[in-house]
Amino acid sequence: MSVETKLTIDKEYVQSFSDARNEPQWFKDIRLKGFELVETLELPKPDKTKITSWNFTNFDHKLPEVSPVASIDELRDEVKGLIGEASDTQNLLVQRDATVVYSKLDEALKAKGVIFTDLLTAVKEHGDLVEKYYMKDAVKVDENRLTALHAALVNGGTFIYVPRNVEIEVPLQSVFWFDTEKAGLFNHVIIVAEDNSSITYVENYASFGSEEAVANIVVEVFAGANAKVSFGAVDNLAAGVTTYVVRRAHVGRDSRVEWALGQMNDGNTVSENTTHLLGDNSWADTKTVSVGRGEQKQNFTTQIFHHGKHSEGYILKHGVMREAATSIFNGISKIEHGATKSHGEQTERVLMLSEKARGDANPILLIDEDDVTAGHAASVGKIDPIQMFYLMSRGISRAEAERLVIHGFLAPVVGQLPIESVKERLVEAIERKVK
Repeated sequence: MSVETKLTIDKEYVQSFSDARNEPQWFKDIRLKGFELVETLELPKPDKTKITSWNFTNFDHKLPEVSPVASIDELRDEVKGLIGEASDTQNLLVQRDATVVYSKLDEALKAKGVIFTDLLTAVKEHGDLVEKYYMKDAVKVDENRLTALHAALVNGGTFIYVPRNVEIEVPLQSVFWFDTEKAGLFNHVIIVAEDNSSITYVENYASFGSEEAVANIVVEVFAGANAKVSFGAVDNLAAGVTTYVVRRAHVGRDSRVEWALGQMNDGNTVSENTTHLLGDNSWADTKTVSVGRGEQKQNFTTQIFHHGKHSEGYILKHGVMREAATSIFNGISKIEHGATKSHGEQTERVLMLSEKARGDANPILLIDEDDVTAGHAASVGKIDPIQMFYLMSRGISRAEAERLVIHGFLAPVVGQLPIESVKERLVEAIERKVK
């Protein structure tokens, strides 16, 4: 039986919050629709993970005002570490507690019609464009209680638009962080890549000292014909943060979407990554790495739906569970009727490092068409004692041997990540978790 949780907000709060931000009526209407649905819809039901007692509603939505910075040198050191080299600051958006504190877009990209801004600015200045994509097709308001809550309370995020025939060679990056106790972060990211365009986008999530905080994150990616989108993310939220994250993509004809996801949160997490290969010859690749520790519970579901002919979808997930952590890794490759000559392939592997750690890998193939190829592999096991014996016999301590085994287990995924900056940040996050 579900544990009922009550919101500390009401309809008047949602209305006043929208009015204070001077949002257009259509956006306000979506907020109010979401709020009305919150009490009538059920929580999502991730496979083999009970989330009815998780904290999704105990948070402070009204976050404190923060001042912008003139330079990234004024940011805290941990945030600067996420950004990387100075050359990476040309296309950068930094939000603290859902408020933009730093924003920069290369003038040459602006001249080509590229939009890279926070969601609130986009809603005001590019409302017609945002309205075309916002919570209509990829993620809908009425899917479940948490998507409805997201629609009602969204308070941060990014909007990116790449016009037809524009190729962006330098990555765009967003950094989202909060350090307010019991904060409620409702972040929404939209990426639109028109026909024959390309973009690499990287986002980082971090929290510092956030007790009983909530992160409700939605990403919608739209790739037009012959477009390419490389999406990288490293989620590194603290143990007190309950996270619900949905990342989805619609991929057109001859288009490619790459996902490189580092799921490094320390708190309870439900993560869904879904790609719809709508056009013929569309292609998707999803790589995910996770390290669980403490008593956290996680559920990672990756889905690729093949609709177009000759479409290809690949899923590769490696996870390491330490101490008493529990994780479910679900992979679903669905080839719809009519998607002839399509190919789906997936691998899920989980390594458990203690007696109390638990991992579950579930590869699923759903095939509604004859003329296709598909395959899957999965493994769940404990650390190889022979490996540990070999390393320790060379004078290496048990802790250091375990660290080396973890890095070796995750290396096949980390090494294949297509975005170098994501790879670097992920290696750092892994190192922090295994020390």
